[in-house]
Amino acid sequence: MIRLVDVYRSFGPNHVLRGCSLEVRDGETLTVIGGSGTGKSVTLKLMVGLLKPDRGQIYVDEQGISRLGEKDLAEVQKKFSYVFQGGALFDSLTVGENVAFGLHNLHRYPASQIADIVREKLGLVGLVGIDHLKPAELSGGMRKRVAIARAIAMAPKYLLYDEPTTGLDPIMSDIINDLILNLQRKLGTTAVVVTHDMKAAYKVSNRIAMLYEGKIVQVDTPENIRQSVNPLVQQFITGSAEGPIKMKVRAFA
Repeated sequence: MIRLVDVYRSFGPNHVLRGCSLEVRDGETLTVIGGSGTGKSVTLKLMVGLLKPDRGQIYVDEQGISRLGEKDLAEVQKKFSYVFQGGALFDSLTVGENVAFGLHNLHRYPASQIADIVREKLGLVGLVGIDHLKPAELSGGMRKRVAIARAIAMAPKYLLYDEPTTGLDPIMSDIINDLILNLQRKLGTTAVVVTHDMKAAYKVSNRIAMLYEGKIVQVDTPENIRQSVNPLVQQFITGSAEGPIKMKVRAFA
């Protein structure tokens, strides 16, 4: 499992996480919700060791990673794959080369085996026969699916999704949600999803955690989150302007 214990993280005067504690259980899909700038993506990057906490501890399979050296941390990071918000595909590479990128650089499989893995993973995300295309030739939804295929090609134990439906229309968003669900069932990978899309959160999650002012204010099943009596959670999930969460709105003359 992954555990964050009383984690703090600041960027200059901006105190993003202020005693964040969270546990990700093996085999589940945990979704982290919260407003923009609350530290959801920072939490993901701390889990995988892309950022280090100012204070607190982070454990992956009971191994503390907060103070690991570069070599030992690299071994832990092999357990993770990360689906970035924008997909982060390499524009100069074909779809097949994008999916194979980590296999060439980390696992060094024979070329024939890599080609088989690429075809298999593209098939899992519903993209057969497009390995010769460039990312610029794809729709936004197809690019998201290629990014997911690249992530699962590494056979990770932990799969981290950063805003997987951002920028997609409602139908394509639901296709991506179904894909996340189906991959979890087929591969048994533990997943952490960061999103502000409540429809997605309810659909893909075993549990939902809400982050507010640097702390987790509630972790529960989707149904219990939907019925939460916590005013912070209720305001966020209903999208109401009225409540304890105050948004800063800039007025233009």
